[in-house]
Amino acid sequence: NTILYTVVASTIKFAIGLYLALLLNRNMPFKAFIRSIVLIPFIVPTVLSAIAFWWIYDSQFSIISWSLIKLGLIDHYIDFLGDTNMARGSVIFANIWRGVPFVAITLLAGLQTVSPSLYEAATLDGATSWQRFRYITYPLLTPIIAVVMTFSVLFTFTDFQLIWALTRGGPVNATHLMATLSYQRGILSGRLGEGAAIATAMIPFLLAAIGISWFGMQRRKWQQGSSND
Repeated sequence: NTILYTVVASTIKFAIGLYLALLLNRNMPFKAFIRSIVLIPFIVPTVLSAIAFWWIYDSQFSIISWSLIKLGLIDHYIDFLGDTNMARGSVIFANIWRGVPFVAITLLAGLQTVSPSLYEAATLDGATSWQRFRYITYPLLTPIIAVVMTFSVLFTFTDFQLIWALTRGGPVNATHLMATLSYQRGILSGRLGEGAAIATAMIPFLLAAIGISWFGMQRRKWQQGSSND
């Protein structure tokens, strides 16, 4: 569950965040206001977000189910947090909603450092939008992407508050992460050794994520003409 949750949520967060960053980097009216609005999901405390999603997913009062019933698409309320597959998808969506602003704003900061003259030169040479992204934006953003993905994976992999407030790891342990399972076994059940073992098992995965960030930093040194020694 932890690996699936982390991979799916982090990948979707990066894709949406990159698209938002590219969109917000353009000249548009009310750009500063839109950027501040994008940050709201990340600013709101995790527990408050979890409670809001808990109401949205409620089996009796869900606004999603109510809207779909009114539109005639379904004839009964959906038990978002009672079905194992629906619960996994629901917590992943909540995590994406919270994490996209961090990815978008960080990548936007990286885009601001790219010189417009590079795009102007590429445009004069007949480069398409995709070619400008492939050969200018992506290579220059690689170090930033590595750092953003590292933090995104770390935040997602250790996402205790959102999962615990929404589902407590249920139904039937379908949404447990290693962090929540470690807490349940070690603290609530009193099996400290088992809980500590689960928590320790997280270390190799976290080290792998840090390794990605290290590789990105080496790429930055290479771009700046520095030695990798």
